Amino acid sequence: MARAPRLAAGRARALGVPTRGTTNPNRLRKVDRWMAGTPWVASVLTGAPDPLVVDLGYGSSPVTTVELASRLRAVRPDVRVLGLELDPERVEAAKASADPPSLDFRRGGFELAGARPVLLRAFNVLRQYTEPDAAAAWQTMLARLAPGGLLVEGTCDEIGRRCCWVTLSADGPFAFTLACMPADLSQPSDLAERLPKSLIHKNIPGERIHDLLTALDTHWAAAAPLSPYGPRARWAEAVRRLAESWPVLDNRRRWRMGEVTLAWSIFH
Repeated sequence: MARAPRLAAGRARALGVPTRGTTNPNRLRKVDRWMAGTPWVASVLTGAPDPLVVDLGYGSSPVTTVELASRLRAVRPDVRVLGLELDPERVEAAKASADPPSLDFRRGGFELAGARPVLLRAFNVLRQYTEPDAAAAWQTMLARLAPGGLLVEGTCDEIGRRCCWVTLSADGPFAFTLACMPADLSQPSDLAERLPKSLIHKNIPGERIHDLLTALDTHWAAAAPLSPYGPRARWAEAVRRLAESWPVLDNRRRWRMGEVTLAWSIFH
């Protein structure tokens, strides 16, 4: 049985351990735009009686939480965004940028400080945990979502050009997304360094995540004739080829943005 995530020292109620806290403006732009632009994600927010969104572990600066609130207002103007951090000094500093009730900050961890959000974004939070502890953290967070709510958990590089995330409902993970700036890649498997904790240790021959990245590399090479039209066109063609034999859930509009979302069932 997975061990429960350990408590931060001296924090009897906030579950987790503090992150390094590094962040940059627009670091999470790709996942924000994906949530706002993917109908089956956005509909969870638009249909919610209480449009509460939680950003867990925003780091030393609240900038990405502020950006999240701004982007989601285009989907639901009355959205409320709550940023959670374990470090009380980060929370106090963030409150200066808050605009209640649409934006607020509080000390909290995987228990979500008692909040029941319809959307939960947890980025660059679980990489420091063991795989069993990360799985237990998933369960803790899912149990605190509002009915029908979603958790989007993942990892990205420091400037947000390479990202991977998992989307989960109360029933567990059901979608996996790779997102990148295609011009920043030599090949799609460069994204392996940003795989979430649930997959990063499985990127070895014989595992499905390795098969997926290998297939993407193969299709990327086959799409080389489209290089004169730019890296985005080449990525879109590589994903189109991938979709012929893998359960791709999105369309060319998202592919042109350097994304691909697949059914989580590929890992079973």
